Parts: sequence; structure tokens; C-alpha cells
Amino acid sequence: MSQQQIDPRKQQELQLQYTNFKNTLQQLAQKIGDIEQEAEEHKLVIETLDPLPSDRKCFRMVNGVLVERTVQDVLPALKTNSDGLKQVLDDMLKQYKNKQNELDTWKKKNNIQVVQP
Repeated sequence: MSQQQIDPRKQQELQLQYTNFKNTLQQLAQKIGDIEQEAEEHKLVIETLDPLPSDRKCFRMVNGVLVERTVQDVLPALKTNSDGLKQVLDDMLKQYKNKQNELDTWKKKNNIQVVQP
């Protein structure tokens, strides 16, 4: 026979919930990508500065202002920032995984099957 008929309001509500899940996942993925890119930039700068003499002059952007420092001044701050970015990235990946699991559970609970056009 034909598929079970669903109340149009219920169907619209489920569609809205699904869209919200997908938007949240997409936003998290975008933030994760941004943080990964920033972490990679920090890594490249650290690798560039590490072998240099500690008293060598270098420049760092602080709140939109380029300031002159030495490698020994800049390197510890870069490493701290890099570690912080890694921690944020780990947390965001956990959030993404939890939200994906929440979506999967919701789909099973509501018997949702996604049809790709």
C-alpha cells in the first residue's frame, strides 16, 4: 500500500528541526576550518622563528599594529596561542561529533530518511 500519511504541520516542524541541525553542523564545520587554518599559520611561523637567534629582530601584529620585538619575545606567545588553538579545535571537534550523534539519534527517533536530489 502507500506510505503512512504525515500531518503537514508535523512534517514542516520536522523539516525545520532537520534544517537547524544541518545549519548548526555547517557553522561548526566552518569554525573548525577557520581555526585549523589559524593553527597552521601559527605552526609555520613557529617553525620559521625556532632556528633563528633569540635576539634577532622580528615583527608581530598586535591589535592591528605592527610592533618590533625579538624572537625570544614573540616565540613563547606564539607557542601559547598555538596550544590554545589546538585546545579550542579539540573542543569544537567534540561539539561537532556530539551534534552529529544528536542528529543521528533524532533521525532514528523520528524515522527520518534523507533523500538526496
